[in-house]
Parts: sequence; structure tokens; C-alpha cells
Amino acid sequence: SDEKLAELVHEHFDLRPKGIIQMLDLLRPIYEKTAAYGHFGREEPEFTWERTDKAAILRAAAGL
Repeated sequence: SDEKLAELVHEHFDLRPKGIIQMLDLLRPIYEKTAAYGHFGREEPEFTWERTDKAAILRAAAGL
């Protein structure tokens, strides 16, 4: 349900600006690389927004 999804997001992600910056490690100088070749669907380790490291935890918490 939408409520369960919202609960999981709230429990597992810090969506305050500081939390997003820390979670995605955004204070690194990576922007030239993203500007030149795009920033979605790439597997470079410095593109932290492509990580799926929370997928297993979220599946378990959702009972899937």
C-alpha cells in the first residue's frame, strides 16, 4: 500500500538535505563526468544514485 511504502522510505532513507548529501556522497567533484555523458544508467561507482544497496533490506522489511 502507499502507506507501507511511505513508512519504508521514512524508516530507511534520510530525506533531509543533509541526509541526501551524505547518503549520495554529493560533496565530491564528479560533475564534469556527469555533464559530459549523462548521469543515469551508468555503472561508475562514483554515481551513488545508481546504487541498489538498500534493495534487499527494503524487500525484507516489506515482507517480499
